[in-house]
Amino acid sequence: MPSTNPVTDFLGYTPSTTTTSAAGNSLGKDTFMKLLVAQMRQQNPMEPTDDKEMIAQMTQFSMLEQITNMATANAEIVNSSKMSQAVTLLGRTVAYLGSDGATQTGTVDQVRLVNGAPQLTVGGVEGITTSQLTEVR
Repeated sequence: MPSTNPVTDFLGYTPSTTTTSAAGNSLGKDTFMKLLVAQMRQQNPMEPTDDKEMIAQMTQFSMLEQITNMATANAEIVNSSKMSQAVTLLGRTVAYLGSDGATQTGTVDQVRLVNGAPQLTVGGVEGITTSQLTEVR
């Protein structure tokens, strides 16, 4: 049965098939803004949206934007911290679990950032993640 809701018709989805943002099951700021614009377009000119309701919606949008900005900044801090911790391993001898499950040892020669995560080169073996490390000497 086709939707009769102008907001969902405008956005091209129904509530049961709502897409989610990368943050989980919440609406992203772009979707929130589309909903707000659709609501304004579809409102009855004889009964406009209450000022208090409009202020509340704009406040929610502002809060959503700030939370999104904080999450982005937090992710950048985490990535920077991971890289900094990995760099302190340069020149250190480490033990790690190899792809065969055996413990290998070697000196950390290089640290590289791959897809936002640090990867080590240990004794010429590339692609060692910090989660594979079992010991640092």
